[in-house]
This record gives sequence, C-alpha cells and structure tokens, in this order.
Amino acid sequence: MCHVHRVGKTTLLAALLGCVPAGERIVCVEEAPELAPQHPHVVRLTTRAPNVEGAGEVTLRDLVRQALRMRPDRLVVGEVRGAEVCELLAALNTGHQGGAGTLHANSPAEVPARLEALAALGGMARHALHSQLAAAVQVVLHVVRRDGVRGLAAVGVLQRDGDLVRVLPAWQDGCWGPGRQRLLDLLDGAHRVGSADGDGDGDGDGVAC
Repeated sequence: MCHVHRVGKTTLLAALLGCVPAGERIVCVEEAPELAPQHPHVVRLTTRAPNVEGAGEVTLRDLVRQALRMRPDRLVVGEVRGAEVCELLAALNTGHQGGAGTLHANSPAEVPARLEALAALGGMARHALHSQLAAAVQVVLHVVRRDGVRGLAAVGVLQRDGDLVRVLPAWQDGCWGPGRQRLLDLLDGAHRVGSADGDGDGDGDGVAC
C-alpha cells in the first residue's frame, strides 16, 4: 500500500487484515502500535529506542527477523522506511505469503524506485530487489486525501518488464486500466483459496499487498 501523509492508510490496512480467516496468525511489526485489526490472532511487535547509554535498541529490521520465528501466516510491516524491506521481501519469498505493508510514494508507478532506494540501505543490489519484488508482491493500493476526503485512488498490479518490475494500472478513479484482467485473476484465485479453506470471505495468498 502506498500513500502520502494522513490519508487513512492504517485504517484501510486494519480493515483488510480483519478479513483474514480467524485461524491464521497475523504478526504486525511497527514503530508505534497503530494497527488494531479486528482479528482474534494478532501478535504485535514494536521497536524500542536505545537507552541513555546507547544500548538496548530494537529496530524494525530486528523485529522482522524475530517475527519469522513466530510462524506467521501474515507478516505485516506497518510502515516500510528502511533496510527492513530486505528481510520482508526475503520472508515473503520463503513461504510467508499474504504479507502487507505501507510505503510513502506519490503514485503506484513510483513504488519500485522507492523500494530500490530503501533496499540499497540494506545492501541489496537493484537487480536482486526487482527479482525479489516480482516474486513477493502482486498488488499495490494507493490511498489519497482530496478536499478533505480520504479514499482509494488506484490499484496497480506488478509485472515483469525485462529484468525490472513495473506497476501496471488496474483501476484508477473508477476506471479500469490495462492491468484489469490480472487483478481479476488474482481476486478469483484468492476467492478459490478462501473457499477451499472453508471461509469464502478469506482474502487468500493471491492478494498480498
């Protein structure tokens, strides 16, 4: 999910997580405990600043690593700001599917470049980032605030373009885009997964944000 400041991204993400089947474990990693999804199986991990002696700091990157030991069905990073994106993408590529996170970006098309910059902080090369991104992330939601009203402005789907990944518009401001069929296929696959699990409302692994 990409956004600018104060657009309701936490509310939207919490609402989406509330649709996750009750039998799945959600692990939320945040700098401050903001996410409060209506779900019976949520584990919350928050960062800790260093003490006056400079010791005891717990970073988002530390927490993402710790979260992987908790066998999450859904791994969520409240806001991706730095090198923790490397651990998050690695986790989503090793069986921890159905993850989500938020990211500051002005449009879905800018998401790959923004992730490149953050991954560089963790020492991940550009080609490696795009390879991980293509396998880990499928859908991007863009939320905005216009004239004081917050809402979903666009939905994009990720697509390989040679060695890179770009975001293909699927829906924007009420109109379908060239990524429409890809999005519908993902939603259909997610519905089938949810039905097979005995919960037709499950959002499945196919719509990881």
